[in-house]
Amino acid sequence: MALQSQSVGTSTGNMGSSNTKNKGQSADYVEAIVCHESTLKENSMQVFEIGQEQSKVLVVKQDGVISALGTKCSHYGAPLNTGALGNGVVRCPWHGACFNTKTGDIEDFPGLDSIPCYQVTVEKSGNVKVKARKDLLEANKRIKEMVPRDLNNNTTYVVLGGGGAGACCVETLRQEGFSGRIVMITAENHLPYDRPKLSKMLDTSAAKISLRTPEFYEEHGIEVINGTEATGVDTNARTVKLNKGADVSYDKLFIATGSTPRVPELPGVNLENVLTLRTIVDANKIAEKSKGKKVVILGTSFIGMEVASYLCDKASSVTVVGRGAVPFAASLGPQIGERLKRLLEGKNVHFVMNNSIKCFIGGEGGEENLLKEVELENGEKIPADVCILGLGALPNTSFLEGSGINLESGNVVVNNNLETNISGVFAGGDIARAPLLTFASPVSDEEMPHAAIGHWQLANFHGRTAGCNMVNPNSKEVKTVPFFWTAIQGKSVRYAGHIHNYDDIVLTGDLDELKGVIAYYCRGEKVLAIATVNSDPVAAEFAERLSSRVPIMKSEVAGDDPLAWLTKK
Repeated sequence: MALQSQSVGTSTGNMGSSNTKNKGQSADYVEAIVCHESTLKENSMQVFEIGQEQSKVLVVKQDGVISALGTKCSHYGAPLNTGALGNGVVRCPWHGACFNTKTGDIEDFPGLDSIPCYQVTVEKSGNVKVKARKDLLEANKRIKEMVPRDLNNNTTYVVLGGGGAGACCVETLRQEGFSGRIVMITAENHLPYDRPKLSKMLDTSAAKISLRTPEFYEEHGIEVINGTEATGVDTNARTVKLNKGADVSYDKLFIATGSTPRVPELPGVNLENVLTLRTIVDANKIAEKSKGKKVVILGTSFIGMEVASYLCDKASSVTVVGRGAVPFAASLGPQIGERLKRLLEGKNVHFVMNNSIKCFIGGEGGEENLLKEVELENGEKIPADVCILGLGALPNTSFLEGSGINLESGNVVVNNNLETNISGVFAGGDIARAPLLTFASPVSDEEMPHAAIGHWQLANFHGRTAGCNMVNPNSKEVKTVPFFWTAIQGKSVRYAGHIHNYDDIVLTGDLDELKGVIAYYCRGEKVLAIATVNSDPVAAEFAERLSSRVPIMKSEVAGDDPLAWLTKK
């Protein structure tokens, strides 16, 4: 576990406290002067080289304390010095993960690993000396210390779901000191993997995107039951009923069963090659069946647009059908949606908007079960070998009916600690109707708005929050800024905040060239959310501003200098 800074100007890092191959052995260190304290401005961060091998450390000065950290985000390796420096955290510029500046511990997500924090000494001369383990300098990430499994501890915590929330929860339980039995039950036949990559890398393998190895779970005494679904929960007997095998008893339970793609009740929807995307099996099937074929995609939000982007140079044709006037209309607004539409049209993706599919039509002569074309609501028919449905998702909670756990529109209602109305039962991820931190929130945290949002970052945070509260009741609240992302033809889109009904969008930057594009989503005089295109780290900076609960006003971004708020930290 990382040590806190011990005195002003000097910090002591976690050089020897990560789960690495050197654990329990004498590690190799490098120690060097990296800079003079006069070069470090208050509330700033800089990268400096250390040692002869051109390794680097991120040096942060905040509240008079100097810390040295790993330089890259543990998620996808983004350079942290280009991110946002908040109150005691550095936030990744790409996807919003946060790391404590004094310990390197991950505090917001995505990702599972923390980053190293090295020993810092400020000499009388003002020279800043850093001592770091060589293996941590090379890895640039570390696994937080976990307690070992105690076979004499018969307390059992069960986690339903092997997605982002479940994966984060089981690790948190060990990190927070729970030594009893942990059982993670997942419907898939794979260990937890990086689900957001599926729609961008349809032909990937589980091995390439797995979050942890089988050896990791074995080492930390985490039991994983694959290919198994929960069919019921008896909250009185504290047991989970499964579709195969014996019931599993629990002392505490975390439910994070995710969602299932929405399938419309239309004629022919059960034909072969009418596909949905949720699992790696789905992704691989789409990639295989779409190669060189005529593909129709129904839906113009993230799944539909990302799949279109991936398939545009692999299928013989790609046609996207959407009910609205432009893609992403509900989430990103008409301006950005229209521009991303044009971006894909330049890659030979055809769009049919203000329309939908009426029915799916099979072939003839023994191919009646194979999709051959789709008929639109306006009567037009489009040849189709494959149709991919991207129409949103439904929460996997039907097995909770009759359990006594409160549901609202299929979502599990939870409090600020992610606990349900049943003591000891928690829920998170896609299925949880949980509190949201937004600029629209009232002053009272008890009155924070609730919503169910299927973001990977939120799922990770929910897993961490639930795990903390399962071990130490009421120790952590759901206070995180919703942050999600997409990439269309190499153009990175970030979104921070949350708003359903904005009344105005203030758009800045060059939309035609997709340079410096920032959209501010406003309700009244407040900016409640932001989307950026190729404008890092603005979304990360906005997330930090929202986290500090200092609102941005519409007048600030609608003036001559729409980025002036960045200097008002």
